[in-house]
Amino acid sequence: MIKVGIVDDHAIVRSGLKQFFSEQVDLRVVGEASSGREAIDLVRTTELDVLVMDLSMPGQSGIDALGMIRAKAPDVGILILSGYPEEHYAMNLIRQGAAGYLNKECEPMEIVNAIRTISLGRRYISPVVAELLAQQLNRKEGGAPHELLSEREFQVFLKLAKGETAGDIAKALSLSVKTVSTYRTRLMEKMSLASNSDLTYYALKNKLID
Repeated sequence: MIKVGIVDDHAIVRSGLKQFFSEQVDLRVVGEASSGREAIDLVRTTELDVLVMDLSMPGQSGIDALGMIRAKAPDVGILILSGYPEEHYAMNLIRQGAAGYLNKECEPMEIVNAIRTISLGRRYISPVVAELLAQQLNRKEGGAPHELLSEREFQVFLKLAKGETAGDIAKALSLSVKTVSTYRTRLMEKMSLASNSDLTYYALKNKLID
């Protein structure tokens, strides 16, 4: 029996997934969460094989929670199920330790197949993500500038792009303001950008934020 956790801030999405998973003989939903913070508590208190997690949630997002979940429960496979198309986030998040990435517009059975694959300790690479991987290998120069960022730099970048202050970010990520400023300097250099408004423009243009 594959023990599954569902993380999404919409109760209707959780209930739909739960209903669909309950129709599969080998899946059992053993826990739910509605935010990144609750997801961290869930993996701490519940034995899970696969966590199906949304990205965009109030408070602590799935992106913020991913690294902490990986640290606290390295054996739990994390399947990102997001409203954002694969090209926006999939490569970054798979590099950061997600075991798979699916867009919410995928067929429900694909989610089940992904869970089964991930429960075996493997990554689930959908055809869309496989295509993105192939494109990345074919490119002479690395990928898009944001793909050069480390996990922490990527988190800080998204928060700055959304207009959060260094103080807010420091609090959310349990860092000092000075460390956040260091990350900001570093990511600005890597992305060849000069100001926070440049970051916001870049993030909007690349559909990394709404």
